[in-house]
Amino acid sequence: MTRPLLLLDVDGVLNPFGAPRCPSGFTEHALFPGEEPVRINPGHGTWITELLDVYDVAWATFWNENANRLLTPLLGIAPLPIVTMPSAPCHPSAKVPLIAEFCRHRPAVWIDDAHTPEASTWSRNRTEPTLLIAIDPATGLTRRSVDQALTWVDSS
Repeated sequence: MTRPLLLLDVDGVLNPFGAPRCPSGFTEHALFPGEEPVRINPGHGTWITELLDVYDVAWATFWNENANRLLTPLLGIAPLPIVTMPSAPCHPSAKVPLIAEFCRHRPAVWIDDAHTPEASTWSRNRTEPTLLIAIDPATGLTRRSVDQALTWVDSS
């Protein structure tokens, strides 16, 4: 059986930019000079490692190679495959055809804070099991979302 994919966004998911202040457990990092600090919770690395036990996890973010270069050391994880996205700024719907091509005929979970109507249509129309997990950009990735992905893979 083919391992399912888990597609992971960064901003809003691992970086809760929507919070008015840096949430507890997160540390701000000046990764991009002149831009807002990036908020990272090193505990998310443990959750990603847990997801790697059952999924092939890939970055699905406009960060592209910067996700591996800048985030994996902060999260304590090995580099992940990248679904190459267009350069930002770009509408979130631009992710959908690239993710569709990357997933092809594999079951997939996509964790993002900005799922578009196009993403929902793609998810509904696939013959392979597909789950979109929406994240609140003020909260970021939660244990509940990780558990949802882990439970889903067992039931799909």
